[in-house]
Amino acid sequence: MLVGAPLKRSDARHHVGEHLEELAQLADTAGAVVVGEMVQNIDKPNAATYLGKGKVEELSRFIEEKNASLIIFDDELSPSQGKNLEDATGKRVMDRAELILDIFATRARSKEAKMQVELAQLQYMLPRLTRMWAHLEKFRGGIGVRGPGETQLETDRRLINHRIKILKQRLDEVQRAREVQRQGRRNEFLASLVGYTNAGKSSILRSIARAPDVFVEDRLFATLDPLTREISLGENYKALLSDTVGFIRKLPHNLVASFRATLEEVMQSDLLLHVVDASHPRWEEQRFVVDEVLADLGAAEKPKLYVFNKIDLLSPETLAGMRERIGNLIPDAVFVSTVLEDGLEPLKRALLAATRKDRKLSEIRISSTEGKLLAEIHRFGEVLEQRSDNGDIILRARIGEATQGRLVRAGVKVSQI
Repeated sequence: MLVGAPLKRSDARHHVGEHLEELAQLADTAGAVVVGEMVQNIDKPNAATYLGKGKVEELSRFIEEKNASLIIFDDELSPSQGKNLEDATGKRVMDRAELILDIFATRARSKEAKMQVELAQLQYMLPRLTRMWAHLEKFRGGIGVRGPGETQLETDRRLINHRIKILKQRLDEVQRAREVQRQGRRNEFLASLVGYTNAGKSSILRSIARAPDVFVEDRLFATLDPLTREISLGENYKALLSDTVGFIRKLPHNLVASFRATLEEVMQSDLLLHVVDASHPRWEEQRFVVDEVLADLGAAEKPKLYVFNKIDLLSPETLAGMRERIGNLIPDAVFVSTVLEDGLEPLKRALLAATRKDRKLSEIRISSTEGKLLAEIHRFGEVLEQRSDNGDIILRARIGEATQGRLVRAGVKVSQI
């Protein structure tokens, strides 16, 4: 049973149907079958039960009629609200945050992702232990207990705090290892795909990198682990493209904090590719949600390119109208499709322009006998002009920092124009 309770004065009350539709998608992803939904517009949440007393009684009758075994709230419940609702209805109660954490737990594949999800779950669980152990009688003393008077609840709280400490230490080690990896590719242009969950980020990476091993599924949160591939942009230009975990409305704070090591990829990017599902009726709300999460991560000022995806699902008239409107709001936005032939060309051209801008225009004077270094310039750079002068070759070229460093170390004169 899904429950939505938007505040009367908020904009959410106008979109409660759409929000419950997304909650139903989340429930489906978690393996639940939705049998009904209930909505109450409220002035403010009831401190004890979130909903008003009459609505809670109505909810109890409704779940009996529908034979529902689980109640899922679209808003985050306090530990006491969850407990009181379970006492009143006699059914298991979850909120949106716990549902998302449950989905992440089933989706986590790598050791790192599993640690990040476990940390978020434990931090969510800690203040709710009383509710979880309410059905057990307290006991005192006994073998294997830390000391006289300790309850099972206190034991669990101590064990969970210890586990949280260990997970944080291990994730710190992961973060340091990732930093070493990034140091090894710091001279390469890095773009990161960010966006709402199921906007098509992984499909873009798989198509543009020609990498069939990239996992793609038309479900929420198909990707939890960052994945980076090298892509060729033509004209001797390459870039690294990273896929990241999708964002969603009301993403649990614990989850964002736990996935900071993964989301560091976003912070280190030269360019963020904000992928928007152009076919989604609430794409504008989704765009704002992603921008808010990026701001929370401290990435609001990063260079950003909006990528409107899935244009193959729009009618020609709708697409033309959207192009005109977006063109006025975000002039450099690109419109792409992973289904249409050459559907990703606008993105490739935008990435080529960004990587070209990232390379400095230099004048290089090199001996004509340095055939190997000359070949390297032509291979890794973009040569705009080449001429001979007294046995030397003078080139005007765009080269990256790594290539420039190798040339300087070899004694080649490189000056920026």
